[in-house]
Amino acid sequence: MIVRTHSIDVLFIIAPHSLLLDIAGPAEAFRLANLHRGAQGLPPRFRLRFAGPVTKVPTSVGLALVDLEPLPPRLGPPTWVLLVGQPTAHATQTTPTISATAHWLNRTLYEPLRAADTQHRLITICSGTLLAARAGLLGTRRCTTHHELLPALRILAPRAQVVDNRVFVVDGPVASSAGITAGIDIALHLIAEECGEALAATVAEDMVVYLRRSPRDPELSPYLVHRRHLHAAVHRVQDAIVAKPERDWDMAALAALGHATERHLLRLFVDHAGVSPLRYLQSIRLERARQSLECGASVTRAAAVAGFRSGLQLRRAWNRQWGGSPRDAARAAGPVSRWGPPP
Repeated sequence: MIVRTHSIDVLFIIAPHSLLLDIAGPAEAFRLANLHRGAQGLPPRFRLRFAGPVTKVPTSVGLALVDLEPLPPRLGPPTWVLLVGQPTAHATQTTPTISATAHWLNRTLYEPLRAADTQHRLITICSGTLLAARAGLLGTRRCTTHHELLPALRILAPRAQVVDNRVFVVDGPVASSAGITAGIDIALHLIAEECGEALAATVAEDMVVYLRRSPRDPELSPYLVHRRHLHAAVHRVQDAIVAKPERDWDMAALAALGHATERHLLRLFVDHAGVSPLRYLQSIRLERARQSLECGASVTRAAAVAGFRSGLQLRRAWNRQWGGSPRDAARAAGPVSRWGPPP
C-alpha cells in the first residue's frame, strides 16, 4: 500500500456552462479515496477546491454553482489544477471570461509545469484541453481531447503531439482526457498513483465503474464502435460475441443466433454495423487479447483467452490490425512514468 501523508489541493477551475459531470465525476472519485483512506486510519489525501473567474456560474444543465473561490494569485504546493470542459458551442468561443482564465493559467502554471521537480499537475477533461492550449501550457507534450475537438486542439496547440482515439494521455505533470466519463478514468488513474491500485480499485467498485480504463485504451472502444444502430438481431449476435469471444464461432452459429441465414446476417451486419460478423469477432478477440497482455498474460495465454487457436494466429491478426507484435504491446504496458521532461 502507498502511504503518503501530505495533502494535495485539487483545484477545479469552473467557467460558465461547465459540464456538470466533468466536475462531479472526478470530485466523487477523490472524495471516495479520502473516505477509504480514513477507514484505514490514514489522513485525507485530496483537498477539493472549486474556483472560477466569477463566484456564480451556470453549468451545462442549467444548475448554478455559487460561492466559488476566486482564482488564487499563487498555488501552494502541491496543487492539481483541473480544467473541466464545456459543451462544444461554448468551448469553441473565446469569451472575455475564458481569456481572463487563460491569462491566469499562464501566469500561474507556465513556469511550475516546466520545472523538473514540480509538485503541481495540470489535469484537463474534454474541452478543458482547449483552455490549456489557449493558456500556452501544452508546449510539445502529448495530449488529447474529445474526438470532435481534435482539429481545434491542433490549431490552438500546433507544437503539441495531439493523440487521437485515447481515453486519456499522461505526459509528465500534464494529464488530458477525451470526454465526460473519461474524467472518472483519469481520476482513478491518478488515485492509483498516489494511493495504490487496491484503493483505486475499491473506489471504482463504489462508483460501479465496470472496467477501469488505462492511458493505452482507445476512446472509441471496439466494444462500442460498431454498436450505433438499432437492429435487434445484430445486437443479439454482437452481445453473444462480446460475452464469449473464445467460443469457436462460425457463420452458421452466428446466423442461428440472429435467426437468419448466413447470407442475410452478413448483409444485416454490413448495413447496420458497417462490418462483417467475422471481422467484428476478430476485433473483439484482439481487444480481449490486448487487455490480457496488459494484465501480464503471456502471448499464448492471451490468445487462448481471446479465442485464437494459437499464439501464431494472434500474432498474424495483430500485425494485420495494428502492425508489430503482441509481445511489443506487452512490454509497452509497463508502468507509466510519473513525470516526464518539461516541454
